[in-house]
Amino acid sequence: MDGFAAVDFGFAREVLQRGIAALYLVAFVSSLNQFRPLLGEHGLLPAPALLQWASTSKARGRMLQPTLFRRISYTDRRLAVLCWAGIVIAALLVAGVPQMAPPWVPMVCFLLLWFGYMSISSIGQTFYGFGWEMLLLEAGFLAAFLGSRDQPPPTVVIVLLWWLVFRLEFGAGMIKIRGGREWRDLTALTFHHETQPMPGPLSRQAHLLPRWLHKAEVVGNHFAQLVVPFFLFAPLLSLWMPGSVPLLIGAAAGAIVIVTQLWLIFTGNFAWLNWATVVIAFSAIGMPANAPGADALPLYWIVITSAVGILYLVVSWPALHNLFARRQLMNASFNRWQIANAYGAFGTVTKERVEIVIEGTLDDDPDAATWREYEFKGKPGDVRRVPRQFAPYHLRLDWLMWFLPLGRSLDDWFTVLLARLLQADAPTLALLRVDPFEGQRPRWVRAVSYRYRFATREERRKSGVVWVRDRRREVVGAAELR
Repeated sequence: MDGFAAVDFGFAREVLQRGIAALYLVAFVSSLNQFRPLLGEHGLLPAPALLQWASTSKARGRMLQPTLFRRISYTDRRLAVLCWAGIVIAALLVAGVPQMAPPWVPMVCFLLLWFGYMSISSIGQTFYGFGWEMLLLEAGFLAAFLGSRDQPPPTVVIVLLWWLVFRLEFGAGMIKIRGGREWRDLTALTFHHETQPMPGPLSRQAHLLPRWLHKAEVVGNHFAQLVVPFFLFAPLLSLWMPGSVPLLIGAAAGAIVIVTQLWLIFTGNFAWLNWATVVIAFSAIGMPANAPGADALPLYWIVITSAVGILYLVVSWPALHNLFARRQLMNASFNRWQIANAYGAFGTVTKERVEIVIEGTLDDDPDAATWREYEFKGKPGDVRRVPRQFAPYHLRLDWLMWFLPLGRSLDDWFTVLLARLLQADAPTLALLRVDPFEGQRPRWVRAVSYRYRFATREERRKSGVVWVRDRRREVVGAAELR
């Protein structure tokens, strides 16, 4: 590092800018495919109704994060235009085109992605209520100030990205230590691979590992999240210490974060949470370089990035305080612009996997009917089907179906979902893997809960099943259109 210029972090910037842009591309594609049936004009939770509610008073309006659709009326067509614009800009950034221009050009591109996606997530309600939404927004905001290829990245922005990784990892570690007993007695991962929201193709193999190895996983997780993040800041010592040792320490810390996140990627489907952490952790990978120093940074760019640093000093206090607070908040934003947030996940691990299965029938008499199941793309259904890898793509409906049995009552959107299935609504059916009636309207639908567990190796050999399940109860009785 050379004062204002992080001369050793040119490669890190390439990964950061292109990687974060790639995740925005995935996020906009996900929204293009899913927002309208979930939240559009005829969605399960229509966004226009939320915007109408917010427009009735200033107090209600302030409850929403900033969104373009407060200025321009929402329509499904305008949502699609916004998504396509985001896809194009993100693709250009992945290709590195704006980075060839002066630093204000990639800055404008990333800020457009940031505000464009915030405009969507702000009205996404429960379907966009995940911690990785605000993580992507904050990462995109910081990426805007990494500059262009013909100059070194600003030191202050690289340090702010370390601060983001620190809050993400240390916050998650503190949530776990303060959370369920399973994280302290080292049994959490004995259950997690089986009960996580959306298992991947290797989740069963991970679940069947020896228990001592699961305990070792938890110890490794605590080390990676509670100890390693402090060493991310080691490269700052190179401002005063000659040699590459500080860079190596920081790079080792970043590498540990990356390796642990790759294990989570291989064994689960957590949308872009782990992928974003991998990308942002590359901010700690410094490579000694003889690049131009601070003199290569335009004065206006030093002023802008310094102002961003000062802004973060001001807005980061609540997040810093939260890390050490007795009642730590998880995935919380302390300002309307989704920067300097608090992060964390899986403070407790569920010990049993309960799935709600939706069934339908064409028969008139529900008591004597033959019921057939609707199948989702990501959540377990057919006991012979090996879970697929979807991440970093986000299957929003599947994720909320996992949360459904954990609540005390069924969410409003689920009732609307059942009505859409009775109508054989094509956009809704497109969110599913299997419509057992191939576009026909069922006469009745119902919801039944099952307990799922991974099949043992012997059960897999004998019957070819991946899951073993047992029926629990009828959550929603036979329902028809009226």
